[in-house]
Amino acid sequence: MQSLTVSLIQTHTYWHDPEANRALFDELFEQVPRVAQLVVLPEMFSTGFTMDSSRVAEAMDGATVSWMRERAQTLGKVLCGSVVICESGQYFNRFIWMTPDGELRGYDKRHLFRMASEHEHYAAGRERCLLELAGWRICPAICYDLRFPVWLRNRGDYDVLLVVANWPAARQQAWQTLLRARAIENQAYCIGVNIVGSDPNGLHYHGGTAVYAHDGEVLSESGNTPSVVTQVLPWQSLQTAREQFPVDLDADAFTLSVSGYGDKGYE
Repeated sequence: MQSLTVSLIQTHTYWHDPEANRALFDELFEQVPRVAQLVVLPEMFSTGFTMDSSRVAEAMDGATVSWMRERAQTLGKVLCGSVVICESGQYFNRFIWMTPDGELRGYDKRHLFRMASEHEHYAAGRERCLLELAGWRICPAICYDLRFPVWLRNRGDYDVLLVVANWPAARQQAWQTLLRARAIENQAYCIGVNIVGSDPNGLHYHGGTAVYAHDGEVLSESGNTPSVVTQVLPWQSLQTAREQFPVDLDADAFTLSVSGYGDKGYE
């Protein structure tokens, strides 16, 4: 197994303006090094974190997903981030994973941010998603999902937890603490990609895009300005830590049933 090189794009976004946001990221792609294998954009990168789902939603064959397909092919890298999607009459905050050859995978945000009434404007996802890149197993999550460790528990099925977000500055300490905690408890790399700037709802965002190692060490961390962070994830150090300190052998067994948003469903 080889190392994995990821580039994380932290920026402001233009409110309800997908065309302007796509142009913004086209400019930022110029800062992504050739060696990067994965490029990560934030949550709702084409619109900002909006509850106006019926106004801004696109179809899976719409302009933003089509743009992701074209750019992944041009860059020769996997491109991912979340987009507001309308499908079968429902709206989803959907993480899109696009490979250079056009293969698409999606994950719908499970935990909808009640304090912003997200659960009233979007349908919740029902399944975790596991992705693969160059032998690495990656578990995507979206913003508020980060607060729910049972949903994100590593069952020996992933090496990287990847969280895209619009996480407000008022809870910046929680963002940093939870990313580190998820890395340590799951013995996996934990990546968080956030935005900067402000939105029309009066929310401010201070970034803090970061990469944490399996032991909570900060490998990369941005400040509160736009930036492209590129980090190499070593494979051998992760495997050695798991072998020498196999906490997973003492983990509690459990099953998780998902029958509807808000249901506890723990057994």
